Amino acid sequence: MSSGGSSRSNSPSSKTVWSKNENKMFEDALAYYGLSSPNLWDKVASAMGGCKSAEEVRCHFQDLEDDVKLIEAGRVACPKYKTQGFWT
Repeated sequence: MSSGGSSRSNSPSSKTVWSKNENKMFEDALAYYGLSSPNLWDKVASAMGGCKSAEEVRCHFQDLEDDVKLIEAGRVACPKYKTQGFWT
């Protein structure tokens, strides 16, 4: 779920830019609380220091989940990354 730069959500209610640091805080909070935690979006927003609202957090998660579904359905091609190291 990490992104190298920033990402923009496509949901109408979440047209905010997410920095690399915000994405990392989001991921860490999700991992800490787990998806079944009550009031998850409030907890994640709070863990992020309030830089995003619970609604922005929920919409961001939904956008990422939708992206994964598109990838798994084969509707999005896998990117060809230029890498350095052993596997190139």
